[in-house]
Amino acid sequence: MNFAALDELEQFLTANPEIKVLELLMPDLSGILRAKRIHFSEFERLFNGAFLTPRSAPLLGTKGDWYDEIPLAEMGGDPDQIIRPVSGTLALVPWYDSPVAQVVVAYTQDDGELDWVDPRQPLQSVLARFETMGLSATVATELEFYLLANTDENRPTPLRGNIPGTALQQEGIQYCMADDLFDCDAFLNDVRIASELQGVPVTTIHSEFSPGQWEINTHHQQDAMLAGTHALLLRRIVKGVARKHGFGATFMAKPFTDIAGSGMHIHTSIYDRQGMNIFADADPVDPPRLMPRLRHAVAGLGALLDESMLCLAPHPNSYRRFKAGALAPSGRNWGYDHREVALRVPRSSEYNRRIEHRVAGADANPYLALATVLAGIHFGLENQLMPGDPIAREADLSKVETTLPTRLDAAIALFADSDVLPTYLGPEFTTIYAAIRQGESNAYHAQVPDVDYAWYLRAL
Repeated sequence: MNFAALDELEQFLTANPEIKVLELLMPDLSGILRAKRIHFSEFERLFNGAFLTPRSAPLLGTKGDWYDEIPLAEMGGDPDQIIRPVSGTLALVPWYDSPVAQVVVAYTQDDGELDWVDPRQPLQSVLARFETMGLSATVATELEFYLLANTDENRPTPLRGNIPGTALQQEGIQYCMADDLFDCDAFLNDVRIASELQGVPVTTIHSEFSPGQWEINTHHQQDAMLAGTHALLLRRIVKGVARKHGFGATFMAKPFTDIAGSGMHIHTSIYDRQGMNIFADADPVDPPRLMPRLRHAVAGLGALLDESMLCLAPHPNSYRRFKAGALAPSGRNWGYDHREVALRVPRSSEYNRRIEHRVAGADANPYLALATVLAGIHFGLENQLMPGDPIAREADLSKVETTLPTRLDAAIALFADSDVLPTYLGPEFTTIYAAIRQGESNAYHAQVPDVDYAWYLRAL
């Protein structure tokens, strides 16, 4: 990982002399961008590698607290940790009224190497395994999210379009509805402006299969770490711009009971040192032959899918997406050009032949989701695994039984008991990440939700 030197800061401030405040974006293991602001007087200390923050910061739970399940011995007294600015991430924050800039930072050891508490370290370890094989990954993400109406209610409501000439709101799915683009034009334009200012290469945006739901795609990257950063920054951009426009946005996996959840689809191609796609067919036909190394990769993804679920679906709410007919995968299946499978091979040219991993929720930490996806591909290639038969393009999977883990505790057990995944992600990370997720699960299930009162309070 490249860190920004002082001259990068000086060039940025020369171009933007009004900037006196800098937000440090600190990604944690849950995929939340924690942040602190520093004054101009501290900029140089940050860029000289002398800025410290508590080592526990990236290990906090989703609510920002510390779970008792985390073994304190791993923290060594919670010492201060050096944070360093990541090169290329200095950018303006256009949704604020005040002149503020931001920079993504990383938790490092004294020698500048990523520390295991940094959520990028597992992905860096997996990428090193590909480099040893003479291979590299090109990846892209597709993120779904909901815009939320600003109401006085205690429960969220999707932001629906108004029917012109009436006080009525649009009903129905209205996939790729042109009027949605009209209604949200100002929001979408500000997302575009912010993305350009912050170096996030947004490609396509459209309204999705549920009211108030949208999808934004980012351009593929030869640097998987950068692709993960783009996904995190895009989530921040969408939420920041939405608030500026007077409504909300959420990347919760399943914010509403009766309509679709939000996923993060990950597209991956693997290239050799000559720049050739190893999934490609030298003599292409239509429909394509699914080549042996593509099948190896699919098989590896399937073999590690259950134990990877904790990184793809990290919260109790995440598992509400996974049921037949819910526009989300229900099992370890794969196929060509089929949108209900977990592992899809989309239509594409041979050079762009890729696997679309459709399991991760929009709430997943992009770095960890990418790390587990690439670990599965590497595992399949290294061991030349073979998958079962692909699902036929015309197959109806809307009523197929769900075989993926459907509860967080099951995913925690599969992750903690894995023999393979810790060799890719690192034993320290594996232990602590499982403890954080177990702490969240225990705290979540200790609450008495409203549904308990609705179902049981009067009847029992």
